[in-house]
Amino acid sequence: MVSGYAMQMQHIMTKTLRILLLTLLVSIPTAMAAGAAEPVPFQENMKQFPAEERAAEINGIWGKISYRAGQEPFLLVATIIFILAIAHTFFAVPLTKYSHKLQHEHDARIRKMKDASGESALAGDMVCFKATFFHFLGEIEAIFGIWVLVLIGAIMSFYDVGTVQNYISGVNFTEPMFVVIIMALASTRPVLRFAENCLSFFARFGKETPAAWWLSILIVAPILGSFITEPGAMTIAAMLLAKKFYKLKPSPKLAYGTLGLLFVNISVGGVLTNFAAPPVLMVAQKWGLSTPEMLMHFGDKAIVGILLSTGLYFAVFRKELDQLASRLADHDGDGKGDLQDDHDRPIPVWITVTHLFFMAWTVFFAHTPALFFGGFLFFLAFRQGTAHHQTDVQLRGPILVGFFLAGLVIHGGLQGWWLEPIITSLDEWPVFVGSVVLTSFNDNAAITFLASQVSGLGSDIKYAILAGAVCGGGLTVIANAPNPAGQALLARFFGDGVSPGKLLMGAFIPTVIVSLVMMLFPDPTVGDIFDEEKPKIEETAEKKATD
Repeated sequence: MVSGYAMQMQHIMTKTLRILLLTLLVSIPTAMAAGAAEPVPFQENMKQFPAEERAAEINGIWGKISYRAGQEPFLLVATIIFILAIAHTFFAVPLTKYSHKLQHEHDARIRKMKDASGESALAGDMVCFKATFFHFLGEIEAIFGIWVLVLIGAIMSFYDVGTVQNYISGVNFTEPMFVVIIMALASTRPVLRFAENCLSFFARFGKETPAAWWLSILIVAPILGSFITEPGAMTIAAMLLAKKFYKLKPSPKLAYGTLGLLFVNISVGGVLTNFAAPPVLMVAQKWGLSTPEMLMHFGDKAIVGILLSTGLYFAVFRKELDQLASRLADHDGDGKGDLQDDHDRPIPVWITVTHLFFMAWTVFFAHTPALFFGGFLFFLAFRQGTAHHQTDVQLRGPILVGFFLAGLVIHGGLQGWWLEPIITSLDEWPVFVGSVVLTSFNDNAAITFLASQVSGLGSDIKYAILAGAVCGGGLTVIANAPNPAGQALLARFFGDGVSPGKLLMGAFIPTVIVSLVMMLFPDPTVGDIFDEEKPKIEETAEKKATD
Protein backbone atom coordinates (compact mmCIF):
# COMPACT_ATOMS: atom_id res chain seq x y z
CA MET A 1 0.00 0.00 0.00
CA VAL A 2 1.12 3.56 -0.64
CA SER A 3 0.57 4.51 3.02
CA GLY A 4 2.89 1.70 4.19
CA TYR A 5 5.40 2.77 1.61
CA ALA A 6 5.25 6.35 2.87
CA MET A 7 5.86 5.19 6.45
CA GLN A 8 8.77 3.07 5.26
CA MET A 9 10.28 6.03 3.42
CA GLN A 10 9.85 8.23 6.49
CA HIS A 11 11.65 5.67 8.68
CA ILE A 12 14.56 5.44 6.24
CA MET A 13 14.76 9.22 5.86
CA THR A 14 14.67 9.76 9.64
CA LYS A 15 17.66 7.51 10.23
CA THR A 16 19.52 9.13 7.34
CA LEU A 17 18.78 12.64 8.58
CA ARG A 18 20.11 11.86 12.04
CA ILE A 19 23.40 10.96 10.42
CA LEU A 20 23.28 14.15 8.36
CA LEU A 21 22.72 16.23 11.51
CA LEU A 22 25.77 14.72 13.19
CA THR A 23 27.77 15.36 10.02
CA LEU A 24 26.55 18.94 9.99
CA LEU A 25 27.61 19.45 13.60
CA VAL A 26 31.06 18.07 12.90
CA SER A 27 31.38 20.29 9.81
CA ILE A 28 30.82 23.59 11.66
CA PRO A 29 34.55 24.26 12.17
CA THR A 30 35.09 23.74 8.45
CA ALA A 31 32.30 26.16 7.58
CA MET A 32 33.68 28.72 10.01
CA ALA A 33 37.11 28.42 8.41
CA ALA A 34 35.78 28.85 4.88
CA GLY A 35 37.58 32.15 4.47
CA ALA A 36 40.90 30.29 4.33
CA ALA A 37 40.06 28.56 1.04
CA GLU A 38 42.37 29.17 -1.91
CA PRO A 39 41.18 31.40 -4.79
CA VAL A 40 38.89 29.65 -7.28
CA PRO A 41 39.81 30.35 -10.95
CA PHE A 42 36.30 31.02 -12.27
CA GLN A 43 35.44 33.25 -9.30
CA GLU A 44 38.60 35.27 -9.80
CA ASN A 45 37.71 35.67 -13.48
CA MET A 46 34.23 36.87 -12.53
CA LYS A 47 35.79 39.69 -10.49
CA GLN A 48 37.80 40.84 -13.50
CA PHE A 49 34.92 40.96 -15.97
CA PRO A 50 33.75 44.56 -15.30
CA ALA A 51 37.25 46.02 -15.72
CA GLU A 52 37.90 43.97 -18.86
CA GLU A 53 34.59 45.07 -20.37
CA ARG A 54 35.33 48.73 -19.70
CA ALA A 55 38.76 48.38 -21.28
CA ALA A 56 37.29 46.64 -24.34
CA GLU A 57 34.33 49.08 -24.44
CA ILE A 58 31.82 46.25 -24.31
CA ASN A 59 28.33 47.57 -23.58
CA GLY A 60 24.80 46.18 -23.43
CA ILE A 61 23.42 43.25 -21.51
CA TRP A 62 23.82 40.68 -24.27
CA GLY A 63 27.29 41.92 -25.20
CA LYS A 64 28.54 41.52 -21.63
CA ILE A 65 26.92 38.11 -21.14
CA SER A 66 28.34 36.83 -24.45
CA TYR A 67 31.82 38.10 -23.57
CA ARG A 68 31.74 36.47 -20.15
CA ALA A 69 30.49 33.15 -21.49
CA GLY A 70 33.30 33.17 -24.04
CA GLN A 71 35.96 34.00 -21.46
CA GLU A 72 34.78 31.42 -18.92
CA PRO A 73 32.69 28.65 -20.59
CA PHE A 74 32.33 26.80 -17.30
CA LEU A 75 30.04 29.55 -15.99
CA LEU A 76 27.65 28.95 -18.88
CA VAL A 77 27.65 25.23 -18.09
CA ALA A 78 26.97 25.99 -14.40
CA THR A 79 23.98 28.14 -15.36
CA ILE A 80 22.62 25.43 -17.67
CA ILE A 81 22.87 22.96 -14.78
CA PHE A 82 21.03 25.44 -12.55
CA ILE A 83 18.27 25.86 -15.14
CA LEU A 84 17.92 22.08 -15.38
CA ALA A 85 17.61 21.89 -11.58
CA ILE A 86 14.83 24.48 -11.67
CA ALA A 87 13.09 22.56 -14.46
CA HIS A 88 13.42 19.39 -12.36
CA THR A 89 11.27 20.99 -9.61
CA PHE A 90 8.33 21.10 -12.04
CA PHE A 91 8.56 17.32 -12.46
CA ALA A 92 8.71 16.57 -8.73
CA VAL A 93 5.00 15.75 -8.44
CA PRO A 94 4.87 13.42 -11.51
CA LEU A 95 8.01 11.64 -10.27
CA THR A 96 6.46 11.14 -6.84
CA LYS A 97 3.27 9.74 -8.40
CA TYR A 98 5.34 7.37 -10.54
CA SER A 99 7.27 6.15 -7.49
CA HIS A 100 3.97 5.38 -5.73
CA LYS A 101 2.77 3.47 -8.79
CA LEU A 102 5.98 1.41 -8.86
CA GLN A 103 5.72 0.66 -5.14
CA HIS A 104 2.07 -0.37 -5.43
CA GLU A 105 2.87 -2.74 -8.31
CA HIS A 106 5.84 -4.15 -6.39
CA ASP A 107 3.75 -4.71 -3.25
CA ALA A 108 1.00 -6.45 -5.22
CA ARG A 109 3.52 -8.70 -6.95
CA ILE A 110 5.24 -9.67 -3.68
CA ARG A 111 1.95 -10.40 -1.91
CA LYS A 112 0.81 -12.58 -4.81
CA MET A 113 4.07 -14.54 -4.67
CA LYS A 114 3.91 -14.95 -0.89
CA ASP A 115 0.25 -16.00 -0.95
CA ALA A 116 1.05 -18.63 -3.57
CA SER A 117 3.73 -20.13 -1.31
CA GLY A 118 1.61 -19.82 1.83
CA GLU A 119 3.92 -17.28 3.47
CA SER A 120 3.32 -13.83 4.93
CA ALA A 121 4.90 -10.76 3.37
CA LEU A 122 7.39 -9.03 5.67
CA ALA A 123 8.32 -5.35 5.70
CA GLY A 124 11.71 -6.13 4.19
CA ASP A 125 10.07 -7.86 1.25
CA MET A 126 8.31 -4.63 0.32
CA VAL A 127 11.48 -2.63 -0.29
CA CYS A 128 11.67 -1.59 -3.93
CA PHE A 129 14.88 0.16 -4.97
CA LYS A 130 13.38 1.52 -8.19
CA ALA A 131 10.43 3.06 -6.34
CA THR A 132 12.74 4.51 -3.67
CA PHE A 133 14.99 5.97 -6.35
CA PHE A 134 12.16 7.81 -8.10
CA HIS A 135 10.73 8.93 -4.75
CA PHE A 136 14.11 10.52 -3.99
CA LEU A 137 14.14 12.23 -7.40
CA GLY A 138 10.67 13.61 -6.61
CA GLU A 139 11.64 14.93 -3.16
CA ILE A 140 11.71 18.64 -3.97
CA GLU A 141 13.97 19.48 -1.02
CA ALA A 142 16.59 17.11 -2.46
CA ILE A 143 16.56 18.37 -6.04
CA PHE A 144 19.21 21.08 -5.84
CA GLY A 145 21.44 18.77 -3.82
CA ILE A 146 21.11 16.14 -6.56
CA TRP A 147 22.18 18.66 -9.19
CA VAL A 148 25.12 19.73 -7.03
CA LEU A 149 26.58 16.32 -7.91
CA VAL A 150 26.29 17.22 -11.60
CA LEU A 151 27.88 20.60 -10.89
CA ILE A 152 30.77 18.94 -9.09
CA GLY A 153 31.30 16.70 -12.10
CA ALA A 154 31.36 19.79 -14.35
CA ILE A 155 33.93 21.55 -12.15
CA MET A 156 36.14 18.46 -12.17
CA SER A 157 35.90 18.18 -15.95
CA PHE A 158 36.95 21.83 -16.42
CA TYR A 159 39.40 21.99 -13.50
CA ASP A 160 40.26 19.45 -10.80
CA VAL A 161 39.25 18.05 -7.41
CA GLY A 162 41.12 20.82 -5.61
CA THR A 163 38.94 23.44 -7.31
CA VAL A 164 35.82 21.59 -6.14
CA GLN A 165 37.13 21.60 -2.57
CA ASN A 166 38.07 25.26 -2.68
CA TYR A 167 34.74 26.37 -4.13
CA ILE A 168 32.60 24.36 -1.69
CA SER A 169 34.79 25.49 1.23
CA GLY A 170 34.20 29.09 0.22
CA VAL A 171 30.40 28.81 0.19
CA ASN A 172 28.70 30.33 3.24
CA PHE A 173 26.33 27.75 4.73
CA THR A 174 25.36 29.86 7.76
CA GLU A 175 21.83 30.57 6.52
CA PRO A 176 20.94 26.91 5.82
CA MET A 177 22.27 25.92 9.25
CA PHE A 178 20.33 28.74 10.92
CA VAL A 179 17.11 27.71 9.19
CA VAL A 180 17.52 24.14 10.46
CA ILE A 181 17.78 25.32 14.07
CA ILE A 182 15.11 28.05 13.99
CA MET A 183 12.64 25.66 12.32
CA ALA A 184 13.28 22.98 14.95
CA LEU A 185 12.77 25.49 17.77
CA ALA A 186 9.73 27.19 16.25
CA SER A 187 7.98 23.85 15.77
CA THR A 188 8.20 22.86 19.44
CA ARG A 189 5.00 22.56 21.44
CA PRO A 190 5.66 25.46 23.89
CA VAL A 191 6.57 27.92 21.12
CA LEU A 192 3.61 26.93 18.98
CA ARG A 193 1.25 27.16 21.96
CA PHE A 194 2.61 30.63 22.79
CA ALA A 195 2.16 31.79 19.19
CA GLU A 196 -1.31 30.24 19.07
CA ASN A 197 -2.33 32.06 22.26
CA CYS A 198 -1.05 35.35 20.86
CA LEU A 199 -2.91 34.92 17.57
CA SER A 200 -6.05 33.78 19.34
CA PHE A 201 -6.37 37.35 20.67
CA PHE A 202 -7.06 38.45 17.10
CA ALA A 203 -9.04 35.33 16.14
CA ARG A 204 -11.44 35.94 19.03
CA PHE A 205 -12.69 39.06 17.28
CA GLY A 206 -14.11 36.65 14.70
CA LYS A 207 -15.18 34.11 17.35
CA GLU A 208 -12.30 31.79 16.39
CA THR A 209 -13.96 30.53 13.24
CA PRO A 210 -11.67 29.07 10.52
CA ALA A 211 -12.00 32.37 8.64
CA ALA A 212 -10.92 34.34 11.72
CA TRP A 213 -7.89 32.12 12.24
CA TRP A 214 -7.07 32.28 8.52
CA LEU A 215 -7.02 36.09 8.64
CA SER A 216 -5.07 36.23 11.91
CA ILE A 217 -2.36 33.84 10.78
CA LEU A 218 -1.89 35.36 7.32
CA ILE A 219 -1.73 38.95 8.60
CA VAL A 220 -0.10 38.83 12.04
CA ALA A 221 2.40 35.97 11.61
CA PRO A 222 4.21 37.54 8.60
CA ILE A 223 4.63 40.83 10.49
CA LEU A 224 5.92 38.83 13.46
CA GLY A 225 8.64 37.65 11.08
CA SER A 226 10.32 41.04 11.36
CA PHE A 227 11.23 40.17 14.95
CA ILE A 228 11.72 36.39 15.05
CA THR A 229 13.07 36.20 11.45
CA GLU A 230 11.15 35.05 8.41
CA PRO A 231 12.05 31.33 8.74
CA GLY A 232 10.71 31.34 12.31
CA ALA A 233 7.51 33.09 11.27
CA MET A 234 7.05 30.74 8.31
CA THR A 235 7.36 27.69 10.56
CA ILE A 236 4.82 29.00 13.06
CA ALA A 237 2.38 30.21 10.39
CA ALA A 238 2.56 26.97 8.40
CA MET A 239 2.04 24.76 11.43
CA LEU A 240 -0.89 26.84 12.66
CA LEU A 241 -2.44 26.86 9.19
CA ALA A 242 -2.10 23.08 9.14
CA LYS A 243 -3.91 22.87 12.49
CA LYS A 244 -6.55 25.55 12.00
CA PHE A 245 -7.19 25.53 8.26
CA TYR A 246 -5.70 22.84 6.04
CA LYS A 247 -6.98 19.95 8.17
CA LEU A 248 -10.49 21.07 7.16
CA LYS A 249 -9.67 20.10 3.56
CA PRO A 250 -10.26 23.33 1.61
CA SER A 251 -10.65 23.20 -2.17
CA PRO A 252 -7.41 23.07 -4.21
CA LYS A 253 -8.05 26.62 -5.41
CA LEU A 254 -8.27 27.97 -1.86
CA ALA A 255 -5.40 25.76 -0.69
CA TYR A 256 -3.01 27.06 -3.36
CA GLY A 257 -4.28 30.62 -2.97
CA THR A 258 -3.54 30.45 0.74
CA LEU A 259 -0.07 28.99 0.20
CA GLY A 260 0.83 31.64 -2.38
CA LEU A 261 -0.51 34.40 -0.14
CA LEU A 262 1.46 33.01 2.81
CA PHE A 263 4.71 33.02 0.83
CA VAL A 264 4.20 36.59 -0.41
CA ASN A 265 3.17 37.93 3.00
CA ILE A 266 6.12 36.30 4.75
CA SER A 267 8.51 37.72 2.15
CA VAL A 268 7.33 41.33 2.58
CA GLY A 269 6.45 41.02 6.27
CA GLY A 270 10.07 40.80 7.35
CA VAL A 271 11.05 44.29 6.18
CA LEU A 272 10.00 46.16 9.33
CA THR A 273 13.53 45.56 10.67
CA ASN A 274 16.96 45.33 9.05
CA PHE A 275 17.85 41.82 10.20
CA ALA A 276 14.86 39.49 9.69
CA ALA A 277 14.45 39.27 5.88
CA PRO A 278 17.42 37.64 4.06
CA PRO A 279 17.42 40.10 1.10
CA VAL A 280 17.46 43.07 3.51
CA LEU A 281 20.14 41.52 5.68
CA MET A 282 22.42 41.16 2.66
CA VAL A 283 22.52 44.92 2.05
CA ALA A 284 21.77 46.44 5.47
CA GLN A 285 25.39 47.20 6.35
CA LYS A 286 26.58 47.93 2.84
CA TRP A 287 23.81 50.45 2.17
CA GLY A 288 23.53 51.69 5.75
CA LEU A 289 19.93 50.62 6.39
CA SER A 290 18.77 50.89 10.01
CA THR A 291 15.65 49.35 11.55
CA PRO A 292 13.85 52.72 11.95
CA GLU A 293 14.49 53.49 8.27
CA MET A 294 13.22 50.07 7.17
CA LEU A 295 10.12 50.54 9.31
CA MET A 296 9.37 54.01 7.96
CA HIS A 297 10.09 53.42 4.27
CA PHE A 298 9.42 49.70 3.72
CA GLY A 299 7.50 48.44 6.75
CA ASP A 300 4.48 50.71 6.36
CA LYS A 301 4.10 49.71 2.72
CA ALA A 302 4.54 46.04 3.59
CA ILE A 303 1.71 46.22 6.14
CA VAL A 304 -0.57 47.98 3.65
CA GLY A 305 0.26 45.40 0.96
CA ILE A 306 -0.39 42.49 3.34
CA LEU A 307 -3.73 43.94 4.40
CA LEU A 308 -4.85 44.62 0.81
CA SER A 309 -3.84 41.27 -0.66
CA THR A 310 -5.18 39.27 2.30
CA GLY A 311 -8.40 41.32 2.27
CA LEU A 312 -8.88 40.65 -1.44
CA TYR A 313 -8.39 36.89 -1.06
CA PHE A 314 -10.73 36.90 1.94
CA ALA A 315 -13.42 38.62 -0.13
CA VAL A 316 -12.96 36.15 -3.00
CA PHE A 317 -12.97 33.03 -0.80
CA ARG A 318 -15.25 34.22 2.00
CA LYS A 319 -18.10 31.88 1.08
CA GLU A 320 -15.88 28.80 1.18
CA LEU A 321 -14.14 29.97 4.36
CA ASP A 322 -17.54 30.26 6.03
CA GLN A 323 -18.49 26.80 4.78
CA LEU A 324 -15.41 25.32 6.49
CA ALA A 325 -16.98 26.27 9.84
CA SER A 326 -19.83 23.83 9.16
CA ARG A 327 -17.34 20.99 9.57
CA LEU A 328 -16.69 21.99 13.21
CA ALA A 329 -18.72 21.93 16.41
CA ASP A 330 -20.31 25.13 17.71
CA HIS A 331 -18.86 25.91 21.17
CA ASP A 332 -20.23 29.41 21.76
CA GLY A 333 -23.83 28.95 20.60
CA ASP A 334 -23.71 31.42 17.70
CA GLY A 335 -24.68 28.82 15.11
CA LYS A 336 -21.20 28.67 13.53
CA GLY A 337 -18.54 26.05 14.01
CA ASP A 338 -15.36 27.26 15.70
CA LEU A 339 -11.97 26.16 17.02
CA GLN A 340 -12.37 27.42 20.58
CA ASP A 341 -11.71 24.01 22.16
CA ASP A 342 -8.70 23.27 19.95
CA HIS A 343 -6.25 23.16 22.87
CA ASP A 344 -4.57 20.37 24.79
CA ARG A 345 -2.94 20.15 28.24
CA PRO A 346 -1.40 23.35 29.68
CA ILE A 347 2.33 24.15 29.61
CA PRO A 348 4.09 25.76 32.61
CA VAL A 349 5.05 29.38 31.96
CA TRP A 350 8.70 28.87 32.86
CA ILE A 351 9.07 26.21 30.16
CA THR A 352 7.59 28.52 27.54
CA VAL A 353 9.86 31.37 28.66
CA THR A 354 12.90 29.10 28.40
CA HIS A 355 11.93 28.09 24.87
CA LEU A 356 11.52 31.73 23.91
CA PHE A 357 14.97 32.41 25.35
CA PHE A 358 16.48 29.74 23.10
CA MET A 359 14.64 31.32 20.13
CA ALA A 360 16.01 34.75 21.05
CA TRP A 361 19.52 33.33 21.48
CA THR A 362 19.38 31.75 18.03
CA VAL A 363 18.12 34.94 16.37
CA PHE A 364 20.69 37.13 18.13
CA PHE A 365 23.59 34.88 17.12
CA ALA A 366 22.14 34.06 13.69
CA HIS A 367 25.51 34.71 12.02
CA THR A 368 27.61 32.66 14.43
CA PRO A 369 26.95 28.95 13.81
CA ALA A 370 29.10 27.75 16.70
CA LEU A 371 26.94 29.73 19.15
CA PHE A 372 23.49 28.97 17.78
CA PHE A 373 24.33 25.29 17.27
CA GLY A 374 25.78 25.18 20.78
CA GLY A 375 22.60 26.75 22.10
CA PHE A 376 20.57 24.11 20.28
CA LEU A 377 22.50 21.33 22.01
CA PHE A 378 21.65 22.89 25.37
CA PHE A 379 18.05 23.11 24.22
CA LEU A 380 18.00 19.38 23.42
CA ALA A 381 19.18 18.66 26.97
CA PHE A 382 16.46 20.95 28.38
CA ARG A 383 13.86 19.31 26.19
CA GLN A 384 14.86 15.88 27.52
CA GLY A 385 14.40 17.08 31.09
CA THR A 386 10.93 18.45 30.36
CA ALA A 387 9.78 15.71 27.98
CA HIS A 388 6.39 15.36 29.70
CA HIS A 389 5.50 18.84 28.41
CA GLN A 390 7.06 18.37 24.98
CA THR A 391 6.50 16.63 21.70
CA ASP A 392 9.28 14.96 19.74
CA VAL A 393 11.73 17.40 18.18
CA GLN A 394 10.99 17.40 14.46
CA LEU A 395 14.30 17.29 12.56
CA ARG A 396 13.38 15.61 9.29
CA GLY A 397 11.69 18.69 7.81
CA PRO A 398 14.27 21.23 9.04
CA ILE A 399 17.23 19.20 7.80
CA LEU A 400 15.64 18.63 4.39
CA VAL A 401 15.00 22.37 4.12
CA GLY A 402 18.59 23.07 5.16
CA PHE A 403 19.76 20.64 2.50
CA PHE A 404 17.59 22.42 -0.07
CA LEU A 405 19.04 25.82 0.84
CA ALA A 406 22.60 24.49 0.93
CA GLY A 407 22.22 23.22 -2.62
CA LEU A 408 20.65 26.51 -3.65
CA VAL A 409 23.52 28.65 -2.34
CA ILE A 410 26.05 26.38 -4.05
CA HIS A 411 24.33 26.88 -7.40
CA GLY A 412 23.46 30.52 -6.72
CA GLY A 413 27.07 31.48 -6.17
CA LEU A 414 27.74 30.84 -9.86
CA GLN A 415 24.92 32.94 -11.31
CA GLY A 416 26.31 36.42 -10.72
CA TRP A 417 28.11 36.52 -14.07
CA TRP A 418 24.81 36.99 -15.94
CA LEU A 419 22.72 38.59 -13.18
CA GLU A 420 25.05 41.56 -12.65
CA PRO A 421 24.86 42.93 -16.23
CA ILE A 422 21.05 42.75 -16.10
CA ILE A 423 20.75 44.48 -12.73
CA THR A 424 23.15 47.30 -13.62
CA SER A 425 21.79 48.04 -17.11
CA LEU A 426 18.16 48.89 -16.33
CA ASP A 427 16.27 51.97 -15.11
CA GLU A 428 14.06 52.10 -12.00
CA TRP A 429 10.85 50.40 -13.19
CA PRO A 430 12.60 47.89 -15.48
CA VAL A 431 15.06 47.01 -12.71
CA PHE A 432 12.16 46.55 -10.28
CA VAL A 433 10.34 44.20 -12.66
CA GLY A 434 13.63 42.48 -13.43
CA SER A 435 14.31 42.02 -9.73
CA VAL A 436 10.86 40.45 -9.21
CA VAL A 437 11.30 38.10 -12.15
CA LEU A 438 14.89 37.14 -11.35
CA THR A 439 13.90 36.45 -7.74
CA SER A 440 11.62 33.71 -9.06
CA PHE A 441 14.64 31.82 -10.37
CA ASN A 442 17.15 32.76 -7.68
CA ASP A 443 16.99 33.21 -3.94
CA ASN A 444 16.06 36.89 -3.41
CA ALA A 445 18.99 37.34 -1.04
CA ALA A 446 21.31 36.52 -3.96
CA ILE A 447 19.75 39.33 -6.01
CA THR A 448 20.34 41.99 -3.37
CA PHE A 449 23.78 40.65 -2.51
CA LEU A 450 24.91 40.97 -6.11
CA ALA A 451 23.50 44.50 -6.24
CA SER A 452 25.43 45.43 -3.09
CA GLN A 453 28.68 44.52 -4.84
CA VAL A 454 28.07 47.08 -7.60
CA SER A 455 29.32 50.61 -6.92
CA GLY A 456 27.63 53.77 -8.18
CA LEU A 457 24.01 52.60 -8.05
CA GLY A 458 21.53 55.44 -7.56
CA SER A 459 19.13 55.52 -4.62
CA ASP A 460 16.15 54.85 -6.91
CA ILE A 461 17.85 51.76 -8.35
CA LYS A 462 18.77 50.45 -4.88
CA TYR A 463 15.20 50.90 -3.70
CA ALA A 464 13.80 49.19 -6.80
CA ILE A 465 16.14 46.21 -6.43
CA LEU A 466 15.37 45.68 -2.74
CA ALA A 467 11.62 46.23 -3.19
CA GLY A 468 11.52 43.87 -6.17
CA ALA A 469 13.42 41.17 -4.29
CA VAL A 470 11.00 41.14 -1.36
CA CYS A 471 7.89 41.47 -3.56
CA GLY A 472 8.90 38.53 -5.75
CA GLY A 473 9.78 36.28 -2.83
CA GLY A 474 6.54 34.31 -2.92
CA LEU A 475 6.33 33.32 -6.57
CA THR A 476 8.30 30.08 -6.31
CA VAL A 477 9.70 27.80 -3.64
CA ILE A 478 13.27 28.92 -4.37
CA ALA A 479 12.49 32.66 -4.36
CA ASN A 480 12.85 33.16 -0.59
CA ALA A 481 14.76 31.14 2.00
CA PRO A 482 11.75 30.43 4.28
CA ASN A 483 9.57 29.06 1.43
CA PRO A 484 10.99 25.52 1.48
CA ALA A 485 10.12 25.38 5.18
CA GLY A 486 6.50 26.27 4.46
CA GLN A 487 6.28 23.77 1.64
CA ALA A 488 7.84 20.99 3.72
CA LEU A 489 5.32 21.55 6.53
CA LEU A 490 2.24 21.82 4.30
CA ALA A 491 3.06 19.48 1.40
CA ARG A 492 1.01 16.64 2.92
CA PHE A 493 -2.17 18.64 2.25
CA PHE A 494 -1.46 18.78 -1.49
CA GLY A 495 -1.74 15.15 -2.53
CA ASP A 496 1.52 14.06 -4.12
CA GLY A 497 3.15 17.46 -3.54
CA VAL A 498 2.95 21.17 -4.26
CA SER A 499 2.66 22.06 -7.95
CA PRO A 500 5.08 24.90 -8.86
CA GLY A 501 2.71 26.18 -11.55
CA LYS A 502 -0.30 26.34 -9.23
CA LEU A 503 1.81 27.95 -6.51
CA LEU A 504 2.85 30.61 -9.02
CA MET A 505 -0.77 31.31 -9.89
CA GLY A 506 -1.73 31.48 -6.23
CA ALA A 507 1.02 34.01 -5.48
CA PHE A 508 0.69 36.13 -8.64
CA ILE A 509 -2.10 38.51 -7.58
CA PRO A 510 -0.66 39.21 -4.09
CA THR A 511 2.71 39.85 -5.75
CA VAL A 512 1.14 42.41 -8.08
CA ILE A 513 -0.61 44.11 -5.17
CA VAL A 514 2.46 44.44 -2.93
CA SER A 515 4.53 45.50 -5.96
CA LEU A 516 2.15 48.36 -6.77
CA VAL A 517 2.10 49.45 -3.14
CA MET A 518 5.90 49.39 -2.89
CA MET A 519 6.38 51.42 -6.06
CA LEU A 520 3.38 53.78 -6.03
CA PHE A 521 2.85 54.46 -2.32
CA PRO A 522 3.82 58.15 -1.69
CA ASP A 523 7.23 58.35 -0.01
CA PRO A 524 9.11 61.51 -1.06
CA THR A 525 12.06 60.95 1.30
CA VAL A 526 12.76 57.31 0.52
CA GLY A 527 15.89 58.21 -1.42
CA ASP A 528 17.46 59.68 1.72
CA ILE A 529 18.02 56.26 3.28
CA PHE A 530 20.39 55.41 0.43
CA ASP A 531 22.25 58.73 0.63
CA GLU A 532 25.89 58.09 -0.27
CA GLU A 533 26.97 60.76 2.21
CA LYS A 534 25.28 58.96 5.12
CA PRO A 535 27.80 56.99 7.23
CA LYS A 536 27.38 53.23 6.94
CA ILE A 537 26.23 51.23 9.97
CA GLU A 538 29.52 49.41 10.43
CA GLU A 539 31.54 52.60 9.98
CA THR A 540 29.53 54.33 12.71
CA ALA A 541 30.01 51.37 15.04
CA GLU A 542 33.75 51.34 14.41
CA LYS A 543 33.99 55.06 15.15
CA LYS A 544 32.13 54.65 18.45
CA ALA A 545 34.41 51.77 19.40
CA THR A 546 37.47 53.89 18.64
CA ASP A 547 36.15 56.82 20.66
